[in-house]
Amino acid sequence: MRKNKFILALVLAAVILPFASSLVSFYADWLFFVETGFSSVFTTMLYAKTVVGVLFGAALFFVVLINVLYANRSRFPYSTVFMVGGNLRVQRDAAVRFIKPLALLASLLLALLAGNWGALHWEEVLLFTNRVNIGTVDPVIGKDIGFYLFSLPFWEMLKGFAGFILLATTVIAAAVYFVRGGITLTERGAAVDEKVRRHLAILVGIFACVVAAGFYLDSFNLLYSNNRAFYGAGYVDVNSRLLTYRILTFLTPLAGIMLAAGIWKGAWRAALLPPAVVVALYVIGIRVYPGVLQKFKVAPNELALETPYIEDNLKFTRFGYDLEKIETVPFDVDTKLSAADIANNDATIKNIRLWDHEPLLKTYSQLQQIRTYYRFFDVDNDRYKVNGQYTQVMLSPRELSYADLPSKNWINERLIFTHGNGITFGPVSRISKEGLPEFFVKDIPAVSLADITVSRPEIYFGELSNDYVVVKTRIPEFSYPTATGNINTTYAGKGGVPIDSLLKKLLFAAMFKTEKILLSSDITPESRIIYNRNINERIRAIAPFLRFDGDPYMVVDGKGRLKWIIDAYTYSDRLPYSKPLNGGINYMRNSVKTVVDAYDGSVSFYISDPDDVLVKVYRRIFPGLFKPLAAMPDDLRRHVRYPHQFLQIQAAMFAAYHMTDPKVFYNKENLWEIPALGEKPMEPYYTIMKLPGEKVEEYILLLPFTPSKRDNLAAWLTARCDGENYGKIKAYTFPRDRLIYGPKQIDARINQDSFISQQLSLWNQRGSEVIRGSLLVIPIEKSLLYVQPLFLAADKAGLPELKRVIVAFGDQVVMEENLELALQRLFGAKKTVAAATETATDSKASPATLAREAMSIYEKATTLQRQGNWAGYGEELRKLEQVLKRMAR
Repeated sequence: MRKNKFILALVLAAVILPFASSLVSFYADWLFFVETGFSSVFTTMLYAKTVVGVLFGAALFFVVLINVLYANRSRFPYSTVFMVGGNLRVQRDAAVRFIKPLALLASLLLALLAGNWGALHWEEVLLFTNRVNIGTVDPVIGKDIGFYLFSLPFWEMLKGFAGFILLATTVIAAAVYFVRGGITLTERGAAVDEKVRRHLAILVGIFACVVAAGFYLDSFNLLYSNNRAFYGAGYVDVNSRLLTYRILTFLTPLAGIMLAAGIWKGAWRAALLPPAVVVALYVIGIRVYPGVLQKFKVAPNELALETPYIEDNLKFTRFGYDLEKIETVPFDVDTKLSAADIANNDATIKNIRLWDHEPLLKTYSQLQQIRTYYRFFDVDNDRYKVNGQYTQVMLSPRELSYADLPSKNWINERLIFTHGNGITFGPVSRISKEGLPEFFVKDIPAVSLADITVSRPEIYFGELSNDYVVVKTRIPEFSYPTATGNINTTYAGKGGVPIDSLLKKLLFAAMFKTEKILLSSDITPESRIIYNRNINERIRAIAPFLRFDGDPYMVVDGKGRLKWIIDAYTYSDRLPYSKPLNGGINYMRNSVKTVVDAYDGSVSFYISDPDDVLVKVYRRIFPGLFKPLAAMPDDLRRHVRYPHQFLQIQAAMFAAYHMTDPKVFYNKENLWEIPALGEKPMEPYYTIMKLPGEKVEEYILLLPFTPSKRDNLAAWLTARCDGENYGKIKAYTFPRDRLIYGPKQIDARINQDSFISQQLSLWNQRGSEVIRGSLLVIPIEKSLLYVQPLFLAADKAGLPELKRVIVAFGDQVVMEENLELALQRLFGAKKTVAAATETATDSKASPATLAREAMSIYEKATTLQRQGNWAGYGEELRKLEQVLKRMAR
């Protein structure tokens, strides 16, 4: 008796605990969506999952139930005969008493599985019910493209579900018939009663209709074929397989009826003939004949026969990756660049990025990490108006690294160390005499050496944030360290969920598997628990149907608050004739810009591509989720940039699909590729420059191309990021009748330069590690400059210092201490750009700005003096002297 009670308790625990865990997660998710203001999104997804799950589960349960009840009503002459299985002998009358409840239990379990499976497909159902027509039809079957994006996945799901229902029904019904004596095993084989045969005949007839539906849907999937030379249905698919599928769609139900009739009558030989015909037709029409047609007709005349289908592949792939908007412009390059041209493009020269991300990240970590528990995870590239000048900058948030806390315990990790603090922010090209970066914003608390201020430096939501913290408790939060002690703070934002009841304490204690939330006396009714703090997880929880960029970047808004901007993409793998990526995606748009406040965690989704058909449908599904881009505050909109990961995908496709002539595309006559230095292809890079034909410098994203298996340049691709020009892409093509040096050729010439190679060898012999930065191609007027920084570090863990800049132009290669000296050697100009050793603030800064800078340096110097850091104190006095000299000019 006790054993039975123990087993019952285990069964109840196995059922109740998962249910309780799901209930806790459900309520926590609801509170999260309420906190972020997207409760309507939660209810929409919940309603869809519930309705779809219930419908699928109920459909399976009732279909199986009807068949089980019918099977249980049947009587058979051998119902009292023993069933023999090895040494096991069971009387049928005893087994029959259990088979009905067991069959119902199996039906219920399968229904639960079907309901859960259906709930996972809520998105396909919502896309189908909110589908729209695009207005473009496929060239083979004539269906609107919207059918492939929104309807075809839904119908394929239903077809698969119908097949599963029939399979489950057949298996369970067969088990019932076997127990009840409708199916018996004899020495001659299985004996099937007439009632069972008729039941089976009906199921087989229905299954034939499902198979026919599968053939019908397979005809649409031909448009996703890989024909080696191109993607999509080709001559063989259209003239053999498509016709076969249409015939099979018509013949399979007829064969199913004939098979069902044969089974009904017990004429097994006649029953097997129709399905044999269907199988033979499938093998011949889908496998054999297409191979013969390909070998003897298409292969000898491939270009002539496949040209119409290659045109379709070109058209739809260009549509799938938004390549149609790329404007191709001839770029007649020359080598007539002069000192006057350099001076006229002063803003471009000043914004050539000398600081590479990886060396700069190491430098920031050693100079500005301040404490071991802070960490710079990434360096982001952006542009700001700094002291009135349009300036490209590098920015890195100083996040809290919980893995590096000196003392790890629940109070420290959850109540005291709750957030990161501030940013490090500087120009892309300025260097000090020591080869270190200059700063616009630095230190804790934030010291601003320009007109960029950070008023709210706390980072509660970031890329390194842990799963939860509790704020507004009786224990003050750590804010930042000083020479005299730690400065504390109390959270004043609206982020998080109030823990104002015992129920919520119990909820979060269960959710995070710790009793400390329930028992801690430091948590008050005013306390708030902040979870989903990792910005990537936060936005995915709200919009799981979007794909988010892997490189979020932080901006400082007009009020000095820190905001994250994350690019989001709509995508599909269902666009006909479009070449897929490795993951199968063949349609992609950067349709959404997501903004997350680093302090309070508020999230906004802005539509940046209102013409995207997928985002139109998602907007119909979730009307309260998206805002128009015009609703984004201007101080944030100025920092929207074209995502480099998306341009990289577009460039990889455009390398082949810039060829719009089918013959040229087939022969790969003008195939491009992205140049590589070493094993890694070049990545798109941001810069500020004046595009050909434009009068003003702008922030752009640039990537060069070379001809396939060649090293000279073929073109350069640029995506514009500013204002009304955002999203416009141009491909500037070079003349094909002369040599334009490519990155690999310039790299080889640098290696062959005797002075440069000798200097590099000398540095290496002294034990320093030479780090060669990114080789950048910078178009200026009608010419090209190639710029590569050189960094030195004592060892791999040492502080990288920018020691030299290599500049190549035409047949000349020079290496100097900074960019200005290199340009002077090349063009003979006395003063073409601001000296790289100037301070980060512009020499034309106003007296008030210089006074603020001097005061900031003075305060830093006095702090270092109190700390006894005399070396740092002397350095700050030197900087103060330089500022005072500038004020005295």
